[in-house]
Amino acid sequence: MIKRLMGCVREYKLPSILTLIFIIGEVIIEVFIPFITADLVNSIKAGAEMRELLLTGALLVCMALASLCCGGIAGFTCAKASAGFAKNLRGDLFRKIQTYSFENVDNFSTASLVTRLTTDVGNVQMSYMMIIRTAVRAPLMLVSAIIMAAVMGGWLAMSFVVLVPLLAGGLILISRRAMPAFRAVFRK
Repeated sequence: MIKRLMGCVREYKLPSILTLIFIIGEVIIEVFIPFITADLVNSIKAGAEMRELLLTGALLVCMALASLCCGGIAGFTCAKASAGFAKNLRGDLFRKIQTYSFENVDNFSTASLVTRLTTDVGNVQMSYMMIIRTAVRAPLMLVSAIIMAAVMGGWLAMSFVVLVPLLAGGLILISRRAMPAFRAVFRK
């Protein structure tokens, strides 16, 4: 099924790949900002000159702007890729429905076919958008943040060993309770 759906990406492979690249860039920049900030604080404590502080501050501003640009471009390319994916999927579904015999068409109601071409494709589009944006960014951010916290904070980073499983357990608990309600509403 995934292979068949990925066939609908076709001419929108480049925006999909660009989204991944810009998200990785955004994460890398966001992870290095605390290092520069820590260096700035250490420089202030050491009584650094104003010129050095202004240069470090300018570097931080440039990094924040670069991260913002990467995030914005990733949002644009992600929207383009997911909308194009949905367009191709909708077209493929429509062409497939056109090949049905009259006997097959009678088995499906018009409302059901319209729902498949609108709501269901919209849900798949949102899923694709979440996969190429959030499902890539979140694990990258988690792993790099834990590594950076261990490098910068030492034993303080060990709090992640306790907090991450607690948060994961909470998310699992919430999703287990919410999923039956979601399925019931979706059926209706």
